Amino acid sequence: QVQLVESGGGLVQAGGSLRLSCTASGRTISSYYMGWFRQAPGKEREFVATINWSVGSIVYADSVKGRFTISKDNAKNTVYLQMNSPKPGDTAVYSCATDRPGTDRRVSLSAITRYAYWGQGTQVTVPS
Repeated sequence: QVQLVESGGGLVQAGGSLRLSCTASGRTISSYYMGWFRQAPGKEREFVATINWSVGSIVYADSVKGRFTISKDNAKNTVYLQMNSPKPGDTAVYSCATDRPGTDRRVSLSAITRYAYWGQGTQVTVPS
C-alpha cells in the first residue's frame, strides 16, 4: 500500500504563488508516475501534471503549462507543484496520485484510471 499526504494549500491571490507538496510513504519505490489532479466545485476531476519518479519526464495540462511546475525529491519521497500566476479558474481541491507496478503503459499519463493511490487533497482558492 501507498499513502499520500498533500500539504501547502490555502488562499492565494491571483498572480501570486503557492507550492503544494505530496509526500508518499509505504511501498513507493516501484511507482512509475506521480500526478497532480484537481477538482473544482461542480466539475469533474481533471489532470494537472505528472512526473516520472526515475527519469523525471514530465507532462502538463495545457491549462497550466508555463505557469505551474512539477518537481520531485526522491530522497524525501515528495513531489511538488509550484503554482505561479494562479487564476480564479485554478480554484479547486488538488490531489496527488501515483500508479503502481504492472500499470498498463499504454494508458494515458493524464488518465485518472491510470493512478491507483490517491491522497485526500488540499484546497486551493484563488479569489476573483
